[in-house]
Amino acid sequence: MKLTRLTALPDGFLEATARDLHQLIDGPTLVHLPGRRTPELFVSVLLHGNEDVGLVAIQQVLKAHAGRELPRAMSLFIGNVSAAQTGLRRLDTQPDYNRIWPGTVLHAGTPEAALAQEVQRIMVHRGLFASIDIHNNTGLNPHYSVVCQLDAATLHLALLLTRTVVWFRGPQGSQTAAFAPLCPSVAVECGKPGNPANEAEAARFIDACLHLAAFPEQGVRETDIDLYHTVALVKVPAEVDFGFGTPQRPLNLLPQLDHLNFVELEAGAAFGQTTLPMPLDVRDEAGQDVAHTFFDTRDGTLRLKRPAMPAMLTLDDKVVRQDCLCYLMDRVPFDQVQP
Repeated sequence: MKLTRLTALPDGFLEATARDLHQLIDGPTLVHLPGRRTPELFVSVLLHGNEDVGLVAIQQVLKAHAGRELPRAMSLFIGNVSAAQTGLRRLDTQPDYNRIWPGTVLHAGTPEAALAQEVQRIMVHRGLFASIDIHNNTGLNPHYSVVCQLDAATLHLALLLTRTVVWFRGPQGSQTAAFAPLCPSVAVECGKPGNPANEAEAARFIDACLHLAAFPEQGVRETDIDLYHTVALVKVPAEVDFGFGTPQRPLNLLPQLDHLNFVELEAGAAFGQTTLPMPLDVRDEAGQDVAHTFFDTRDGTLRLKRPAMPAMLTLDDKVVRQDCLCYLMDRVPFDQVQP
């Protein structure tokens, strides 16, 4: 696997769809674009091939600056071009491109991890102002930012998108976690693909990052932020047959389960019906099994055992298999925001 490096966009890039990019670039590509200020803003798009909001947004930003110097130099990493060609998060033969970055354990030693390490090494050498990684969701979610650290600069970067911020310390190998020790680093989740409003909001965020001269020295205000902490990752084990609104299956999840995203649920909230003692694999940030801390299945109903707020619930079976069913979060008291 070879990283392509360019110092200018290939002809046709600004009009290309994610599915057509393979006709312009041969796999993962890092493009260095000059700007008025340095160090550079690092932007990654299409780490998941079915999430094209970052590509469309960067095209809008670059079209708006056509013929003019960018406010800040930018390096653009275009990730999983082959998965984008087929409209998939990743191909079955590939690792998740947002789990291959330095710090990964699951994909250590793979060609994809070596490529991600090379990208990070290049960016460290060039100098970093900030790192942003742009994604869509497959479920109903508000726009929100994901951070791995709670320093003032990182939170100010996150708030350029929205006041809703998720503090996330796993899994290992995400782009955001890999760059967090090096510069302010966030991932932004911009709703479902194909929505012009989501694309416009992502473009506004990128443009705001490019125009930011420096990060404010003062901390964020309590009235400016809603901060949540991921406390559990919820997966459906490969051996569990499941569906949404499918009572014949051992795990029958609610057909509108994604409507529970970012809703603060009380203990007892139902996720569906099951004939299994525990149909979910639930892990805390340390990887410990906490399924029975968060769920019970009495009377065949899968219920929350304690209050929690879900995020990234999706009704897409393939995404559930490739990634997860959801994350569970707790609200973070403001006195923990900036220790």
